[in-house]
Amino acid sequence: MKITANIVDIEGRDLYNGTLHLQDGKIAAIDRLGDAVEGAPWIMPGFVDAHVHVESSMLVPSEFARMAVVHGTVATVSDPHEIANVLGMKGVRYMIENGRQVPFKFYFGAPSCVPATAFETAGASLCVAEVEELLRMPEIRYLSEMMNYPGVLHGDPEVLAKIAAAKALGKPVDGHAPGLRGDEARRYIEAGISTDHECFTYEEGLEKLQLGMKVAIREGSAAKNFAALIPLLPQFPDRIFFCSDDKHPDDLITGHINLLASRAVGEGYDLFEVLRAACINPVQHYGLNVGLLRPGDPADFIVVENLQEFKVTATYIDGHKVAASGESLIPRVEAAVINHFNTSPKEYLDFCIRPHTNVVRYIHAIDGEIVTRSGLADIDDTVEWVEPDPDQDLLKIVVVNRYENAPPAVAFIRGFGLWQGAIASCVGHDSHNIIAVGADDWSLCAAVNAVIEHKGGIAAVAPLEGQIHVLPLPVAGIMTNADGYETARRYAEIDAWVKSELGCRLSAPFMTLSFMALLVIPELKLSDKGLFDGKNFEFTRMFL
Repeated sequence: MKITANIVDIEGRDLYNGTLHLQDGKIAAIDRLGDAVEGAPWIMPGFVDAHVHVESSMLVPSEFARMAVVHGTVATVSDPHEIANVLGMKGVRYMIENGRQVPFKFYFGAPSCVPATAFETAGASLCVAEVEELLRMPEIRYLSEMMNYPGVLHGDPEVLAKIAAAKALGKPVDGHAPGLRGDEARRYIEAGISTDHECFTYEEGLEKLQLGMKVAIREGSAAKNFAALIPLLPQFPDRIFFCSDDKHPDDLITGHINLLASRAVGEGYDLFEVLRAACINPVQHYGLNVGLLRPGDPADFIVVENLQEFKVTATYIDGHKVAASGESLIPRVEAAVINHFNTSPKEYLDFCIRPHTNVVRYIHAIDGEIVTRSGLADIDDTVEWVEPDPDQDLLKIVVVNRYENAPPAVAFIRGFGLWQGAIASCVGHDSHNIIAVGADDWSLCAAVNAVIEHKGGIAAVAPLEGQIHVLPLPVAGIMTNADGYETARRYAEIDAWVKSELGCRLSAPFMTLSFMALLVIPELKLSDKGLFDGKNFEFTRMFL
């Protein structure tokens, strides 16, 4: 088989017209015919998402792949941390086995922090021996993000043993240290941490790059750091990656890494440096068996209309066409359902709290960020129960243990802007307990119980209309085995309804909600055990 088109040689910084010869899933030869032909399509290496939690798409890997290839993605560096926190080793193996059923290159990591912290209830744990077992598997290419940076800095034996296991097998260690600077950042990197996708300012990214780290520029459904970090590309073209980290299904329909490449080129950044970040750097860093458009490489490449928008007309993996003209050619596979969900329906009074003082500490959610702020609000301490105050955007947030029956943790939050109702989700990083935000206690209870009824999912409730919308997520309570495009449509409908009928002003309400229980990201979060100060890494009081 042969294809003639314009060729993008990223490493050689060259553009020309040529013929690609394919044989047995590899590139047998590339013939150079002459200068690039105006108007002809372009062949280039496929895109690689350098850090993603496939589970956050709410899709099993096989469905994620069907959607991603349409946008020219041929491989992902995937951290199965989310399902591991629910199901442990069984969950990681599920992701690997399901991913094997489709022609897509999933490269998984061994989750390093399961549970993520000791301040929340997870569904499983992975000890050093289990992490070592995973690291010995050929499908596992790296040690996933080491979120326990305090453990690294203070020499926690278990943390250091996991890093040592990865080093012994020659597998890189991913980092996760938002806001870590100065001597602490240096020590963290010197422990063997090679990457970070959590930089959210130019200064932080610059410092970590100067200290020898590689930085993944993240643009996901909630966390968006492209604008702050892309100016680092010209100085460090060989040490920048692009990643999504967490991407909801409706966003995956719109685009993937191709959007970041197009945006960067559109802002005037060098084409070859942009494509190095999008296609080459992650392959080389993680040692992926992904072709880079060279003779002898696997025939992994894409055909695009031009080198500005990167509209993909065809995607090839190991010489097989897996997408064409905006349509996925990967057939659906039937995915099994596994889960871990053991809590009972809740009652209205479970979410009622009595005032202790007239001042409460609240979480301040920020649109487009997974970091939060902390604030103080005055309340009426003469009432029997403290109610949410939608007029002041002072809403209630709750986290309900999904693994056993326990009293919900209750706190207050601003930034969601609901004027009525509630939203709830079992996608609650990292332990995936049920998390909900609401404008009244009845709605909170109804939304939480809708998730419990389906043993996982997202839900939205409008009390005045008596409406309850649910998207079930039966696989580990965080994914569906349904068609990805249908899931995206249903998710988009609920998302739009939450904004139009409940008044939520966030761009991605459910994605932002999922991070309000992520204790390893400062400043203030809520676990099933209580309000948590992410700066000092300790529980804190709600009433002052």
